[in-house]
Amino acid sequence: MSRALPKYNKRRVTFIGGAAAVALSGTVIAGFALAGETPDSGAKNARTLAGPGTITCPDVRSKLPAVPASAKAEVDRNLTLLNTQIQEANKRLVDTVGQGGPNFVQNAILGPLKDKRVSTVNRIATAIGRTAAKPQGLEALAACTLNGAGTNAGGGAAGKPQAGGNAGNAGNAGNAGNAGNAGNAGAGTITCPDVRSKLPAVPASAKAEVDRNLTLLNTQIQEANKRLVDTVGQGGPNFVQNAILGPLKDKRVSTVNRIATAIGRTAAKPQGLEALAACTLNK
Repeated sequence: MSRALPKYNKRRVTFIGGAAAVALSGTVIAGFALAGETPDSGAKNARTLAGPGTITCPDVRSKLPAVPASAKAEVDRNLTLLNTQIQEANKRLVDTVGQGGPNFVQNAILGPLKDKRVSTVNRIATAIGRTAAKPQGLEALAACTLNGAGTNAGGGAAGKPQAGGNAGNAGNAGNAGNAGNAGNAGAGTITCPDVRSKLPAVPASAKAEVDRNLTLLNTQIQEANKRLVDTVGQGGPNFVQNAILGPLKDKRVSTVNRIATAIGRTAAKPQGLEALAACTLNK
């Protein structure tokens, strides 16, 4: 008995050391563990947070032509808005660490940010184009990237519920904190205000472009409704607003702005079309 005990202890120490190595490698993969956590307490902790990274976007100011004096105030205001949008997206990135599935950042942060930037650079181009050559291709600068990220999907120990999540979410690293949440249960249908009926007479020179964008508005609604069905059961209570309705509104803002610009080239530019951009979810 006295000689068998040291062997038992040695094997036990080896097991604990192996567990510590696994926990340590898990910490490296995740980015960082909570300060002061030991491997044992980390296993009991609801989730390991990952460094969210930083969102960076192409510089728009440096790609602009000479800005007419009459457009300077509007252009500067929208350049400032571009910076604000990036700051807000980075804040949301930090605030949502551990939420969503593997595509959460793209769907709920980068996608909506791109749509907002498309609208903003279009306003910049339109402002310059009123008294000078309208810059082309600014929309290519709208997409942003996530740099230096860990993971934004919370992952706890297998079989352990996630902290801040809902009961019944044991061990679900892909959709941490959202299982059992009825945020997108029962898909419903997205409906949007009709734009065509609110337009003035469309000049013949603008008809093709206007019709193309009116068709695009319908396509955007169809895509949003498909996404609504495809993501039933995903996300928290704000998932539909953040990942579907919000991006849809931003796309519609860009599209109705293009319609207004097309008409405005040869007739009075219609005002207030952006008020038709927001859509609703009907259960």
